[in-house]
Amino acid sequence: MKKAAALRYDKEKENVPRVVAKGEGRTAENIIKIAELHNLPIRKDEDLVELLSKVELGKEVPEALYKAVAEIFSFIYKVTKKS
Repeated sequence: MKKAAALRYDKEKENVPRVVAKGEGRTAENIIKIAELHNLPIRKDEDLVELLSKVELGKEVPEALYKAVAEIFSFIYKVTKKS
């Protein structure tokens, strides 16, 4: 079953990214569809999604996931800079 998670990070307001959406099945499809509609970068990482799905909505990403999440934000930076 498809799973998805969405992160938010506003470095002006927050010290750490937060999980703002997560789900599986139809919910995951809707998360992806909304990201596509808003031209947000999407990265497939099943292992990270599995870990992020255990984080409560609105909560900060746990320190144990900082490195993996930093890689995602690095990917987003590269993708958006090329646009």
